[in-house]
Amino acid sequence: MSADGGSVFVLGGARSGKSFFAEQLAFDSGLERHYVATGRAYDDEMRARIHAHQAQRGDGWRTHEEPLDLVGTLRAFDAPGRVILVDCLTLWVTNLMMEAEHTIDRQARLLAEHIGQASARLIVVSNEVGLGIVPENGMARAFRDHAGRLHQQVAAVAGEVHFIAAGLSLKMKG
Repeated sequence: MSADGGSVFVLGGARSGKSFFAEQLAFDSGLERHYVATGRAYDDEMRARIHAHQAQRGDGWRTHEEPLDLVGTLRAFDAPGRVILVDCLTLWVTNLMMEAEHTIDRQARLLAEHIGQASARLIVVSNEVGLGIVPENGMARAFRDHAGRLHQQVAAVAGEVHFIAAGLSLKMKG
């Protein structure tokens, strides 16, 4: 468990308000703020989303862009007195799936292990993808399955878990 009050897992649908909720938790912590962005800007729409997130966060953050080696980045910046916000795990899973040399299940286990022993306060954001219909193609089903297993592992080690819908938080754990 983190020395600065434990880790927080924030889960919700697209445009549910989960990133804003997580950013407020980080801001309210009073700790040195780090933001680990896992997204990649492949097109203009994604670049616009990234820019909007940056503007919403405002100043006072140290931003680290890491699409693949999330655990290595978290280890590099892990220290008491810091809060590290990771946004988001589903983009990370997508990146790992696109890189054949990465074993997603191993990376998920390493992430869960790190969350359970981190010195910094970790706030981890992800999209809930298992509430809809079963996807029609194999890659989409594999993505949903990887994300679902990862979410279970992260929720198991997180001190708090919040589900966000319509900008409202339902505290599920902690």
